[in-house]
Amino acid sequence: MLFNSYYFILYFLPVVLLCYYCAHKFGLHKVALAVLSIASFVFYAYDNIYYLALLAGSILVNWLVAYLINRQKGSEVPIKKVLMIAGIVIDVAVIFVFKYYDFFIENMNALFKADFNLRHIILPLGISFFTFQQISYLVDTYRGETADYSFIEYVAFVSFFPQLVAGPIVLHSELITQYRDESRWKISSENFANGLYVFAMGLFKKVIIADKFGQVVTWGWADISSRTSMDMFLVMLFYTFQLYFDFSGYCDMAIGIARLFNLELPVNFNSPYKAVSINDFWKRWHMTLTRFLTNYIYIPLGGNRKGKVRTYINIMIVFLISGIWHGANWTFILWGVLHGILQVLNRLFKKLWDKLPKWIAWLCTFLVVNLLWVMFYAHNVGEGFTVWVRILSFDSFKISADIPLLFVMNDISMLLGMLGPIGALSVTYYQWYMVVYIILAFVVCLCCKNLHEEPFKPTLGKAIMSALLMIWAVISFSGVSTFLYFNF
Repeated sequence: MLFNSYYFILYFLPVVLLCYYCAHKFGLHKVALAVLSIASFVFYAYDNIYYLALLAGSILVNWLVAYLINRQKGSEVPIKKVLMIAGIVIDVAVIFVFKYYDFFIENMNALFKADFNLRHIILPLGISFFTFQQISYLVDTYRGETADYSFIEYVAFVSFFPQLVAGPIVLHSELITQYRDESRWKISSENFANGLYVFAMGLFKKVIIADKFGQVVTWGWADISSRTSMDMFLVMLFYTFQLYFDFSGYCDMAIGIARLFNLELPVNFNSPYKAVSINDFWKRWHMTLTRFLTNYIYIPLGGNRKGKVRTYINIMIVFLISGIWHGANWTFILWGVLHGILQVLNRLFKKLWDKLPKWIAWLCTFLVVNLLWVMFYAHNVGEGFTVWVRILSFDSFKISADIPLLFVMNDISMLLGMLGPIGALSVTYYQWYMVVYIILAFVVCLCCKNLHEEPFKPTLGKAIMSALLMIWAVISFSGVSTFLYFNF
């Protein structure tokens, strides 16, 4: 189910909120968690009911393993470790089968000239997200941090629908403790207002900004050979913006929805395009994934405690895993490896890099991030290199007329057409739509504060803004527009 759909906004969310708070009102607090869990299963199964069994099975198996770990005594630490490793192996095996099996077989066929059959398995939504979340739970259980959790609390933690399919990746200590907080069992008018405001902002980012950039990206990649260097440069830039506004928009909506339930989800973005180095970028982009990779892979590998060479190896391992996590394609692996190399180089030449003027450090970082997103989008490595060559060849600075045309918004044009000669002129010179979008994207990414950086104060102005953005986004639902990170 999509957040940006009539069914979710007009039916699903209001009904779930009503049932959830009614259960708390009558003192049925476990029932409230059951309502949340059942709603999450419905949310997940809406598009493909068959994968509900996968989610339910994953939850049951991981809960059982965690339960067995908690049953072991201190003297039986080796058994606890075996159980933890077994649970992680099962989780990784499930991801491999559903996400990487065909990729592995394709490469085996190519390498050994074999003809093993592909399964053509449809990737279950959010499998990487809820699996990583449960791996973190198993590790924390081994550490003795989850002994008093009930089964329904665990189910509600893993399946919580706002963050189930595209993050942020939440820790048990962040969510289950909130389920138990009695002060969160009653509707809070301030949290409700805040939740609607954040949700409206996220919906606007997704529907009005990200999807518009996405139209040009789809157009550009449809026929690379006929595009000019400037065309593909703009397509690259627009994908950079599409990816940010799409994913950050989803996370804003997730945070806003959670707030309607008086629950707080962790921040996942902190103006990543303000970064002045690759290291800085990864402290700001997809922060909960970075946290998971740091706490559950980098640090257990030794982190930076075993010398420089080992530190660099650990960094490369982490970013290799990050690339693999994002998708079953050599493009993602190369993307992760290149980010790892840049991280290592950043550490090696940090003193020299820090002496650069901030604007030069920012510009270099932003351009490199843009170029690497090309490989992230490409269907194969060869296509990614083709686009790089096309962009860097500077063979033409001409912009195809189709690009600004794709930014035209018919509803805005209609309103402007009513303003007389000035309005008619603005409609005739439609290129201004693209210019406004580019300026808006840079302003939001580089100049505006994040929603979490300022305390929320309900005002009439914010209420009107929330309503206008929500209405504009809802009436702009022209079709099913999935979120980019649903693929990961």
